Amino acid sequence: QVQLVESGGGLVQPGGSLRLACAASGSISSMYVMGWYRQAPGKQRDLVATIISGSTNYADSVKGRFTISRDNAKNTLYLQMNSLKPEDTAVYYCNARNLIFATMNYWGQGTQVTVSS
Repeated sequence: QVQLVESGGGLVQPGGSLRLACAASGSISSMYVMGWYRQAPGKQRDLVATIISGSTNYADSVKGRFTISRDNAKNTLYLQMNSLKPEDTAVYYCNARNLIFATMNYWGQGTQVTVSS
């Protein structure tokens, strides 16, 4: 069983930065793709970024502003968010998905990011 706990959300002004962290407990092997998703009020949950074996993927809306990284020694996933915009406001969720076993798909509880002046 895998548990994911996000932290680092908050209120920031447009143009500011935040770093989200996702601490994982349990076994997260190299067969897991780790990712960040976000959900704004009244909208669906969308992919922000994923990472597996050092390979990263980003939504077009965050390319060049957000960086996903993973510290395997600490079993922690990060999302560095720079040049934040009001439209980045959402609840951000951490996800761990096993590439082979579809039922092994885990979510954190989410952390609120609000970008406003």
